[in-house]
Amino acid sequence: MLKNMPDLTHGDDEAAVNALRSAVMRLSRRLKHQRVDESLSPTEMSVLGTLARCGTATPGELARKEHVQPPSMTRIVALLESKGLVKLEPHPEDRRQKVVTQTERAETMLEESRSKRNAFLASLVEGLDEAEWEKLRAAAPVLEKLAHL
Repeated sequence: MLKNMPDLTHGDDEAAVNALRSAVMRLSRRLKHQRVDESLSPTEMSVLGTLARCGTATPGELARKEHVQPPSMTRIVALLESKGLVKLEPHPEDRRQKVVTQTERAETMLEESRSKRNAFLASLVEGLDEAEWEKLRAAAPVLEKLAHL
């Protein structure tokens, strides 16, 4: 068995993995409902978040990062462009391609969305006692690592 690998044949580890999966999924669903712009789909919001984190990208790069087919990403980018949230520009090295960049409007919307979601989480945290909050603060970097593995 790999170091730090949970033993899913052991009831406690299996129960912990199951509880973690369930809690993360429920919390994620609740956070998705804390949106500033209800006209954007979760996928569109995800694309804007990817652009915010990674910077300018081609539609093909975005499709890979978002795990969608390139034709789907082309439609998503077109919708975001029509809403003034992204702009398409010529690729600096390959004239056949375009690069997608988020607009200031998208940056503002994402910041408002983050603020709303942070406020929602802060209101939930108020229901925790100090020991639970300390455990959650300590777990945050571990959850972040899991999200990027």
